Amino acid sequence: NTFKTLITLNVTMGKAELKTKLTQEITDLGSQIAAAKSAGQPKDEWDPLLKQMLALKVTYKEEIGEDFGPKKEVKKKGDANQVANPKNAEKAAKKAAAKAEKEAKKKANREAREKAEKEKAEKLSGKGGGDQYGNLPLLNSSKITSKVWSEIGSLSSSKSSSTVTIRGHLQSVRGFGKGVFAIVRSSLYTVQCVCFESPEIPKTMVEYISKLSNESIVDVSGVVTVPDSPVEKCTQKDVEIKVTAFHMVAPSAVLPFQMEDACRPDCDKQSDVGEYTGEEVESSDGLIRVGQETRLNYRWLDLRTPANQSIFRVNSFVGHFFRECLVEKGFVEIHTPKLLSGASEGGSDCFNVDYFGRPACLAMSPQLHKQMCCACSGFEKVFETGPVFRAENSNTRRHLCEFTGLDLELTIKEHYYEILDVFSDLFIHIFDGLNARCKNEIERVREQHPFEDLRYLRPTLRITYAEGCKLLREAGIEQGDYDDLSTENEKKLGDIVAEKYKTDFFFMDEYPLSVRPFYTMPNASNPKLSNSYDFFIRGQEILSGAQRIHDPVLLTERAIAHGIPLEGIKAYVDSFKHGALPHGGGGIGLERVVMLFLGLPNIRKSSYFPRDPKRLSP
Repeated sequence: NTFKTLITLNVTMGKAELKTKLTQEITDLGSQIAAAKSAGQPKDEWDPLLKQMLALKVTYKEEIGEDFGPKKEVKKKGDANQVANPKNAEKAAKKAAAKAEKEAKKKANREAREKAEKEKAEKLSGKGGGDQYGNLPLLNSSKITSKVWSEIGSLSSSKSSSTVTIRGHLQSVRGFGKGVFAIVRSSLYTVQCVCFESPEIPKTMVEYISKLSNESIVDVSGVVTVPDSPVEKCTQKDVEIKVTAFHMVAPSAVLPFQMEDACRPDCDKQSDVGEYTGEEVESSDGLIRVGQETRLNYRWLDLRTPANQSIFRVNSFVGHFFRECLVEKGFVEIHTPKLLSGASEGGSDCFNVDYFGRPACLAMSPQLHKQMCCACSGFEKVFETGPVFRAENSNTRRHLCEFTGLDLELTIKEHYYEILDVFSDLFIHIFDGLNARCKNEIERVREQHPFEDLRYLRPTLRITYAEGCKLLREAGIEQGDYDDLSTENEKKLGDIVAEKYKTDFFFMDEYPLSVRPFYTMPNASNPKLSNSYDFFIRGQEILSGAQRIHDPVLLTERAIAHGIPLEGIKAYVDSFKHGALPHGGGGIGLERVVMLFLGLPNIRKSSYFPRDPKRLSP
């Protein structure tokens, strides 16, 4: 009530009067609270008075513009009145001196810390190492020097005592007493570099090298020497480099996995068929291994392993020997479009795209255009290497949505066996070439992924589809002569053939017409069969082909029988209306050939950057 009354009075009385009235009320309430406390009354009895007093103090500040109570005096520094006597002056002086000394020590410690951190950073960067060691500036093609680099793979005991400079990845670095051992890798080859303190090698240089991160790019100069015992961890076992200069060209960030783990040999044999889930499987020996999906997530790192470097050199040579053989046989290399107005082989397993408002798709093969070039345009023998796209939601160990196709087409004079002879020669040329030119690479793959050498006959073993079905039935496996061959039965047939004929490579022809594409030529002796064929490595298909229909009337009939819209293949059919040569050919999957030749358990290991239904990067 008092509080409400005072607020009302504020309207009628002046500020001075209000101040006096508020002061009186607050003072009276304070006296009542003090008396209650002295009398030992419980708090709940005098607490309302306290709340009322505090509310009045708030009102006092709002209305008067200052806090209630006496003003606090602020002492001014340097005021002579603060020093009441000589003792206080002496005490103040000592206090000021101690404070100044403390601040000086803090400053000195801070400067010492900053200096140490700067020296450490300079030591780690090799600053001050000059031409002997340190981090090189960004290489931006600003100059050309007379420096000559040597390939690590060329280093041998014949170069003992010679001075060399190499560049590569710092695979590992290990300190040892007053020295350091570093292994530097370039592509498939590694060499050990040794650096110990000496009058020529300062301690800071050894420390600099020992602190560099694995996989950084480094330049190393030194003298080639022959060690007392072979360096078993390196490919260049009979030499090492006595370091005279060591510079970092580009640093590596923290690695997502250790290269040592990525290079560890397989422990458990994996199947090369069946579903692929991408799940990480723990090794039975308990050692750390990098899973396939982790490898693919950091493919640029995974490709650095010796096994992968070797796999893709084999991959390269398969393409080389493919071209070499066919060029020698008079074939012409062609390049056909990958954007089509309709599915190249019919069906729905194609990637559809918008082509300036018109429907189009990515080519499932160069089939239609290579036939045009071969049979209709006068080239007669053609081949192509290029991407092939398949929109198949197949999450298996042998399927990709994009792979490299090795395709060929040639004219025939009498029989499609002429084509089979070319394919037999072609594969034998490729296999012989790989065994002769890629011995080192094959062994490097075998070190991590053990496998048996591919066995093949000269000429290549041929069996008919009916003979293959009979072999399966004789082994107790159900398989009809006109039924399609499942992946499982293909694999079993491969095992049977390997055991019976001692070969891992063969082909089978005269497939049922019903399981082949619409442009496949029907068999002359049995209309239910076709002049088609598949080639197999280790029980898996790596080539599919046939004699093609070159008669436009029959071609149209077969397209209708397969339910293919004629408007989508009109240009293809029309190309055979002006005289077309009898012909045939086939398409080979490059990645699958590499996978099976090297006995790899997953086609993703033989594709640089695989595309499957679940992966679209990197």
